[in-house]
Amino acid sequence: MSRSVLLDIQNLSVGFKGAQNQIVPILRGINLTVHAGETIGIVGESGSGKSSLAFAAMAYFKSGLEALSGRVVFGGKDLLSESDASIQKIRGGAIALIPQNSGQALTPTLRIGEQISEVLKLHSPYKPEQFRDRTIALLAQVRLPEPTILIDRYPHELSGGQQQRVAIAMALAGEPELMFLDEPTTGLDVTTQAHILKLLKDICEERKTAMVYVSHDLGAVAQVCKRIVVMYAGQIVLDGSTYDVLRSPAHPYPRALLKSIPRLRDAAMPQALDGRPPIPGTVFAGCAFAERCLVAQGRCRVEKPELTLLPNGQTARCFFPDDNNVDAVRGESSPTGMVEQSFSPHSNALLKIQELSLTYARPSLLDQILRRPAQGVHTVENVTLALAQGETLGLVGESGSGKSSILKAIAGLLPVEEGELIFNGAALSGNGTEERSASHLRMIQLVFQNPDDSLNPRQTIAQILAQPLKLYFDLSVEQIRQRSIDLLEEVRLGAHYLERLPSQLSGGEKQRIAIARAFAADPQVVLCDEVTSALDVSVQAAVLELLQSLQRKRGTAFIFVSHDLAVVRALSDRVAVLYQGRLCEFGQAKDVYKAPFHPYTEALLNSVLEPAPDFSPHVLADDIVELGPPAQGCAFQRRCPKHIGEICNTISPPWQTSSHGHAIRCHHTLDELVHGIKGQDLPNA
Repeated sequence: MSRSVLLDIQNLSVGFKGAQNQIVPILRGINLTVHAGETIGIVGESGSGKSSLAFAAMAYFKSGLEALSGRVVFGGKDLLSESDASIQKIRGGAIALIPQNSGQALTPTLRIGEQISEVLKLHSPYKPEQFRDRTIALLAQVRLPEPTILIDRYPHELSGGQQQRVAIAMALAGEPELMFLDEPTTGLDVTTQAHILKLLKDICEERKTAMVYVSHDLGAVAQVCKRIVVMYAGQIVLDGSTYDVLRSPAHPYPRALLKSIPRLRDAAMPQALDGRPPIPGTVFAGCAFAERCLVAQGRCRVEKPELTLLPNGQTARCFFPDDNNVDAVRGESSPTGMVEQSFSPHSNALLKIQELSLTYARPSLLDQILRRPAQGVHTVENVTLALAQGETLGLVGESGSGKSSILKAIAGLLPVEEGELIFNGAALSGNGTEERSASHLRMIQLVFQNPDDSLNPRQTIAQILAQPLKLYFDLSVEQIRQRSIDLLEEVRLGAHYLERLPSQLSGGEKQRIAIARAFAADPQVVLCDEVTSALDVSVQAAVLELLQSLQRKRGTAFIFVSHDLAVVRALSDRVAVLYQGRLCEFGQAKDVYKAPFHPYTEALLNSVLEPAPDFSPHVLADDIVELGPPAQGCAFQRRCPKHIGEICNTISPPWQTSSHGHAIRCHHTLDELVHGIKGQDLPNA
């Protein structure tokens, strides 16, 4: 029995008026049908038109944009012809949106219950006296703990994963037939992401709700969608089942995207796409992808290909569709890192972190009078690590594990509570940047997750790059300009970027500027805090390739923090695993990823999503958000699937080290963890 058509987009084009009053299209001739209960993923690089298509399907257009042609038919109505009042009744009710940033959906000054009640008032048949019970039921449906308590909390009192679940509950409050999701798991750690995706999949199956999932994360799309639509330059270039598109994509663009994704079991660097996506609105004589395509021929540059149904069931916009297996065209990549040796934190290192403890607690008035530290549990406790010249050390763990806090302490942005930092054999002040020498400030640089937080929007790129050059080096105006041009060339941008403002750059370009500014100081250590988390896969691959090439050229050491364990695998020589600010495992990356010893590391790796249609992650059964570590015993005791008993609850586990320097902190012996406990083999051993 065929399913009914829920949404029918017919020949839709969207654009804006240019400087000469000409029409500039950013979506061109889109035809897309969504059936009741169907789950569709829309993928492509930034600027491909994914989000614009999702918003246009709800008859919503950002300032300056308008529908140039076509129809968007939902429930028998062309939404593009409906009044604003009519569309407002549909949005939030029959059609719901879950945005990328839950902060865009939640009002910070209203309690959770009030915000969901507002949706119930506008888009449900429930009466006001039923709102509280219905809200509690919705919070329980999205598997939030203690919904009777959470209903009275404000958004800032919830974790990022909990906020995203509240946004999902708000979308469900209107009992939608169709949900649009715009990058809903970007920025979440791997275990939280896996739980959210499983929740979405279960909801769609239970409620028969159709879902359109917009994302650059093909691994996430593979988990929840049965069909994938690939977009490039405002057009659909491929449409097919998830299985077919991920196994044998009949278009060179998705094949290139798949090769740019780092893989958990593969130490090779991902392959970046050549060239850059076209500027939205660019007019082409032939195929929009021709200039970046490895199989393009003369016809591709002068003739526009049409979407064509192929014998394999996929619909492709290509003159030369090729259904070769992705693995066959993956090719060879460069190896990771520079250091291939066992490394002890007690050897002669460039940077030593010794018994480091940090806290965000502030001393009370009595504490200040008695000159004693603030009372409370440490955010990071007793962490000892080391970094060698030219090495990349990866720090991994869920949100709240203390990764970024450690970077801030090394950079002098967070005071050290206990322990010490030693750089080049000398003590490094842990009391802030004011007490550090100019040499230490220059040699340790930090690149933030969001370049918008570190690039002055009122300064040109020339001014931004000139700051560290003026601060640390005695250079003339001409020398500063030439050095700035050299830096731009190193990050593969060029001199023509000097007079631009950050607002005139893409996300990937801004991140390259942030990297260039860090390297302007000629540092020995660069601290990278989630520098690729918001980038699409092709830009991410290019940035990783850039970091590795700079490291090889300059011998720079990196500490690389990321939620993406596959990215860490591709770039890192050694990996340290943190849980609630406590170090639980470290060793050579190849050892940690091949056979993780600690149950937490195993849980993290089992939660990583692969862009494969037959891949199923194994996540922790309990989706628990802990506000802090337990007062005693093992930090992972509440969630550990291999919990022994009272010893885990009361006694801090000892360190155990293998013959090749792979160390864990656990009450189970290494032999038990390698060969399985009580006859059960570990999946990754």
